[in-house]
Amino acid sequence: MNEETCAPSGVALGDTGFGYTLSLIGGKYKMLILYALAGNTVLRHNELKRHLGGIAFKTLSVVLKELEADALIVRKEYPQVPPKVEYFLSSKGASLIPVLNTLCEWGERHQPG
Repeated sequence: MNEETCAPSGVALGDTGFGYTLSLIGGKYKMLILYALAGNTVLRHNELKRHLGGIAFKTLSVVLKELEADALIVRKEYPQVPPKVEYFLSSKGASLIPVLNTLCEWGERHQPG
């Protein structure tokens, strides 16, 4: 690879900024969840499930926990019955939205048809 890239040759991908970013947003649903939260500010679990369509309840729970552990989203629980939990982007998560927008723009320019 070219020395000007973020993933130079001779360096393990996981040890690069590119590899770190992919570890945070890789997978089928993480970017979609971040985009849903960016467009809606605050969403509850079932609202996110509706946005994502066919995602299983457990899968969504696991991905949300991963995003929370990586400090990309914030989970706020309200002490009431029935329980109320909301999710929103952290400042770190919000800082990824321009990166995701760049990916979106690239796709729009290069998709066939």
